[in-house]
Amino acid sequence: MSTAFLLVCAMCLDASLGEPDWVWSRVRHPAVMIGNLIGLLDKRLNNGGHRRLKGVAVVILLVIGAMILGGALAMLGPLVELVICAILLAQKSLVTHVRDVAEGLNASLDQGRAKVAMIVSRDTRDMTEAQVARSAIESAAENLSDGVIAPAFWFLVAGLPGLLIYKAVNTADSMIGYRSEKYLEFGWAAARLDDVLNLIPARLTSVMIVVQSGQWAQWQGITSDARRHISPNAGWPEAAMARALNVALAGPRSYDGKLRDLAWVNGDAPREIGAPEVFRACNMLWTVWGLALGLVSVWAGLSFIL
Repeated sequence: MSTAFLLVCAMCLDASLGEPDWVWSRVRHPAVMIGNLIGLLDKRLNNGGHRRLKGVAVVILLVIGAMILGGALAMLGPLVELVICAILLAQKSLVTHVRDVAEGLNASLDQGRAKVAMIVSRDTRDMTEAQVARSAIESAAENLSDGVIAPAFWFLVAGLPGLLIYKAVNTADSMIGYRSEKYLEFGWAAARLDDVLNLIPARLTSVMIVVQSGQWAQWQGITSDARRHISPNAGWPEAAMARALNVALAGPRSYDGKLRDLAWVNGDAPREIGAPEVFRACNMLWTVWGLALGLVSVWAGLSFIL
């Protein structure tokens, strides 16, 4: 059974079931277990001197451990591979969380703020409706790349070991990859390796959004905005999504009470947006997922024929 065929099945399983509460209320999610391990290593090692070296050691440990675990689990058979791959994809849960923001905004601004606070790390208490909507769309674009396309890409390239390595590094980046005083050194290796692993998937996601939206004429603007973005990868899907929806994204936002004057993405487009644009972003998430599923299905068919 080819890896591509397993990925097709896993994508469909994830899109159908997502992350059912009745399962994860009884069993710890693999991402949670990875996070617990990283949290323990952070507590034990992120102190004293040589923090960058310690952070490098943590990343090496995570990569080797994920590679060994992935190889061992793959030996249990294709059904195990399929289930684990489906668990570590996040399409349905992503769409659900983003749609919750749109539905919250339709109910009230406070509900929109409460829902978006569940998916972003910036300050949400004083957000305007437009800021809530932009935050949701930015999260949708970025997580489409690193929560769906990137895991699928690395599973296709390197099987279950590749997928687990990616998830371990991506989780580490989300926990310790900050440019704060505490994590600047200790999280350096996790952040840099995550940048490398997302290099191709982020640009691939951007291309797929453009294909589905037909905004090829905007490619120069997409590349320009992406290169000015604070992240070397997140700017690509964000810039493509902004043009697909004809909205402005990014711009100034607050973290821990401090305003950061970040560059606008597609800044000439409308900035005063709301729930309708967030719903359209959800539709684009499914459209791109469908394209990805089609491409992998073709790959699976070719693998079977050849």
